[in-house]
Amino acid sequence: MPGLLRGIARTAVISGTATAVSNRVSRRQAGRWAQQDYDRAAPAPQQVPSTPPPAPQPPAEVTMEAKISQLKELGELKAQGVLSEAEFEAQKSRILSS
Repeated sequence: MPGLLRGIARTAVISGTATAVSNRVSRRQAGRWAQQDYDRAAPAPQQVPSTPPPAPQPPAEVTMEAKISQLKELGELKAQGVLSEAEFEAQKSRILSS
C-alpha cells in the first residue's frame, strides 16, 4: 500500500508541475502575440530627415503702412492704460528701428 500511495503522489506532483509549466508557456506566448499585434497596429515612427531643414528666411522689410498701423495700435493701448509711457516708448522705438 505505501508503494501505491507513493506512486499516486508522484503522479500528482508530476501532472501538477506539467500543468503549471504549460500554463506559464501559454501565457508568455499569448503576451508575445499580443505585443506583435500591438506593434503591427501602431503607426510607424516618423523618419528623421537626413538633411537639416533649410535656414529660415530673413524677415521681409516691414512697410511704412504696417509700421503706422502698429504705432496706432500702440497709441490705443497707451490711451486705454494697458501700456505705461516707458513701455510705449520702448515699443515705438523698436517699431521705428525695424
